[in-house]
Amino acid sequence: MSKEGGGAKERPAEEERMSHTYTASDIKVLKGLEAVRMRPGMYIGSTGSRGLHHMLWEIVDNSIDEAANGYADRISITIHKDCSITVEDNGRGIPVGIHDTLGVSGVEVVFTQLHAGGKFDDGNYSYSGGLHGVGASVVNALSKWLRCEVYTGGRAYLQEFASVEEEGKVVSGKPLAPLKEVGRTRKKGSAVTFLPDDRVFETIEWNRETIARRLKELAFLNRGLSLSLLDEREKGAEPQVFHAEGGLSDFVRDLNAGKTCLFDAPIVIEGKSGGILVSAAILYNDGYADSLFSYVNNIPTTEGGTHETGFKSALVKTLNEYCRRAGLLKEKDQNLTGEDFREGMTAVLSVHMKNVQFEGQTKTKLGNTEARAAVEAVVMEQLGRFLSDLRNADTAAKLGEKALKAARVREAARKAKTMAREKSKLENAPLVGKLSSCTGRNFAENELFIVEGDSAGGSAKQGRDRHFQAILPLRGKPLNAEKKRLDQVLGNDEFRSIITALGTGIGEDFDLSSLRYGKVIILSDADQDGAHIRAILLTFFFRYMKPLITEGHVYIGMPPLYRVQSGKKTVYAYDDTQLDKAVKKAGKNYTLQRYKGLGEMNPEQLWETTLDPAVRSLMRVNIEDAAEAERMVTILMGDKAEPRKAYISAHANFNKEDHFSERSAAAGREG
Repeated sequence: MSKEGGGAKERPAEEERMSHTYTASDIKVLKGLEAVRMRPGMYIGSTGSRGLHHMLWEIVDNSIDEAANGYADRISITIHKDCSITVEDNGRGIPVGIHDTLGVSGVEVVFTQLHAGGKFDDGNYSYSGGLHGVGASVVNALSKWLRCEVYTGGRAYLQEFASVEEEGKVVSGKPLAPLKEVGRTRKKGSAVTFLPDDRVFETIEWNRETIARRLKELAFLNRGLSLSLLDEREKGAEPQVFHAEGGLSDFVRDLNAGKTCLFDAPIVIEGKSGGILVSAAILYNDGYADSLFSYVNNIPTTEGGTHETGFKSALVKTLNEYCRRAGLLKEKDQNLTGEDFREGMTAVLSVHMKNVQFEGQTKTKLGNTEARAAVEAVVMEQLGRFLSDLRNADTAAKLGEKALKAARVREAARKAKTMAREKSKLENAPLVGKLSSCTGRNFAENELFIVEGDSAGGSAKQGRDRHFQAILPLRGKPLNAEKKRLDQVLGNDEFRSIITALGTGIGEDFDLSSLRYGKVIILSDADQDGAHIRAILLTFFFRYMKPLITEGHVYIGMPPLYRVQSGKKTVYAYDDTQLDKAVKKAGKNYTLQRYKGLGEMNPEQLWETTLDPAVRSLMRVNIEDAAEAERMVTILMGDKAEPRKAYISAHANFNKEDHFSERSAAAGREG
């Protein structure tokens, strides 16, 4: 959740700004790891939980690189009770020899020098995810202490580092002593243990489930690799082991758990072109959505890139050739589209290559042009061979039939899309009296609140700032997009209103540059119906407008649950913890109101709690793990009830206290 607040600060007077001359002496040179300490977000994204876990991934990626290049087959992670964490592998071990120019051990170089590592040429690693060479040193810089043990040549070595205070400032990642030999061993590999610095991070509590999900993903991507996770914070805990002998084939099966698949065995593609290794697994279900998860050297490329382009191009070319060869398409028929062939498809694409060029700092989009040609060549050759094999005739026929059916539906949807585009202007009939637009022309600053119900919509319209806040009330519950075809989605009045208001189009026609609002905020009641509406809207955005989420435009409004009145003072509580604090502060004489819905708030209350950027809280929706998001949407919103029932039984808290009843009794009056 990101807390918003505060107005613009006053600009300094002109004479004050001009009085300071910018000279060379103003340029600050940061030595060693100081830069990391001063601007951690530049290196790990944030100082919250996400940045904390990024630290772990940097060390794990080094071990994965050993495994991906054939030097290791076991990696273990241990979460200790003091929140330190250990990553150990059975690879070659970090070099312990003395560096030619720096005069210190390879271990010390790796952990104290930015842009130092063995991955800048092709001699040590054929394929590597840790391309920037900053991972280990950044982890050291942002840790209270770090210990590295290396096992190589029958000997064990140890070096320790710490962030210590010297002359009133913190010196990051300082070696406490040179690398030393500490004994004999039969082990090989490296073990890195570090304690994140609580002076840097908002929390240093590791999330076991987050770590387990990533290890499971890595096991799928590295066939035969064993990864284990032990959480010593849990009494009597046993290591959780992740191992996928089937690799990507097991991955797509796991992603389709809870779905009805068209065939049992995934289509597996493996090959090499131009020095690039290409692996993929494809499985189709009877649904309408398609999902493609791509990776480069084990790094998720959530924004896609050239490898995905090559995959999609090869898929449509090869399957069109098959359909014509099999007589499913006549000579006069137009080719089917990629959208037709991808309906119901779940695919995982993994590429291993040298000299990876990612677009942007986040490493989420591949830019290498040669990757497209390599993937296209391998997929066309391997998929073409699969479809020509008589043993796969039944599977091939099912793919062709599903694509033809999708094409017929697409034609129906095309007419609905045309209608939606024609109605895209805000003044058109479907939105008159429904959407209350804003007057501001700065789309990046404008906000669209999608509000549950006319009653709440009325309060929101009166309480908003009309300059930049627009209100779109939902008069009914939209469809569950997970269970409906695109033409059915477009036929729903509520979804059509959202599409028209946003101005982006939908599905293959989606264009983020046409978005009319920088923030799209779902505002629903804090009850079961409100949660259901949020889930339905998020499913719709996930399936048909995913860039809205991945680019950070979707938010959930956080209206208060309680209002505590004590004399003339009013305090709003957004959760039970805040309620406890508010009640303690109020003393004995207070009135407690539990908001059952947004419609119970008058416009002023809605503004001062939920709409005002200076005080409100918004939760931004993002996708940190695309594969896990796909799995959860399928479980919670899909056709099969059993996986949903199992998830609810495992995660729901049926013994939660009714704070309102308890507090109302304590207050001695009804709120």
